[in-house]
Amino acid sequence: MNSAAFLPPLPEGAERSVVIGRSPGFHLKPPPAPAGLREFITSDAQLFETIHMGSVEVDAKRWRLQVDGLVRRPFSIGLDDLRRLPSISVTAFHECFGSPLVPAEGNLWRVGNVRWTGVPLAVLLEQAQLEAGATHVWSDGLDSGEFGGRRMNRYRKDLPISKALSHEVLVAYEMNGAPLTRERGGPARLVVPGWFGTNMTKWLCRLSIQDRRANSPFTTDWYNRDSEHEGKVIQEPVWAVEPNSMITHPAPDDTISTDDVEVKGWAWSNNGIGGVALSADGGATWQEAEVRPRREFEWQQFAATLALPRTPGPMSIVARARDADGSIQPLSGTRNTAHSVQINRLLSGPKTADTGT
Repeated sequence: MNSAAFLPPLPEGAERSVVIGRSPGFHLKPPPAPAGLREFITSDAQLFETIHMGSVEVDAKRWRLQVDGLVRRPFSIGLDDLRRLPSISVTAFHECFGSPLVPAEGNLWRVGNVRWTGVPLAVLLEQAQLEAGATHVWSDGLDSGEFGGRRMNRYRKDLPISKALSHEVLVAYEMNGAPLTRERGGPARLVVPGWFGTNMTKWLCRLSIQDRRANSPFTTDWYNRDSEHEGKVIQEPVWAVEPNSMITHPAPDDTISTDDVEVKGWAWSNNGIGGVALSADGGATWQEAEVRPRREFEWQQFAATLALPRTPGPMSIVARARDADGSIQPLSGTRNTAHSVQINRLLSGPKTADTGT
């Protein structure tokens, strides 16, 4: 039986009349397999799409973003004026957490790496002048409909003020140098580098500064997970991305006839990658890969020439990332399970010792 979750009407200036079209229903466009994501910047065509309640077509000329709540100077702003404010571009990995209805038992690799352009959220909050007691920014989207057996009149998420004031958090209007499309949440969306995509509200229409977490099924019921602290299991929101990685070369079922193989891939996490270890013998031995340093919030390339066991037949290469704080990617059973690629080992001939003659 369906239940409803209707939030109060939007204030004047964030009216829903700017919506001129809808495509109702959940939509998922998966990315290519990891071997198909070898480019540093992921194109729009290759980037995954996750839309909970259907996409929204917005009249960009009439669209306005409302900023209100615990502020001394509430205001609304249109797209042209938003574009006139100071802007920055940030390259960042973009990862889907997965379904909040069914716990993930393995890695989905719904991820890409894109360049966002927009106005730092901190610029808008400074203009609004926060009042004492402000702890969270609630973000509302113009999408509405049904998800998880519940009907909702809009999508709502929240950010702690500490994250909202970080320099990299944007109200973005471009991706990879082009205006945001309907499917990407245009004309403007929230972008929170280092955090899962569920926090990056699309078709953004309102930012409300409050003294508590948001009252939305997408915050109270979904996108939370168990976390252990001091021996107790508590529910925490799905915010920061844990260490993850994927192998882009070699591809599954490649045949390797040499004694070693060049292994490449991407690794990412909220606080950056400290290292990636590779194994071709079931984890008996590990070899460290070279990892490209992170400059912004982009995924980091790793590469190594990995020695292979002298055993013919199928074998698996495993990549296991650790973040800058030392947290290690699990080998099994979680949504960020380490990536394993099976290759075919073909021996070219017996290995002989060098006699020096």
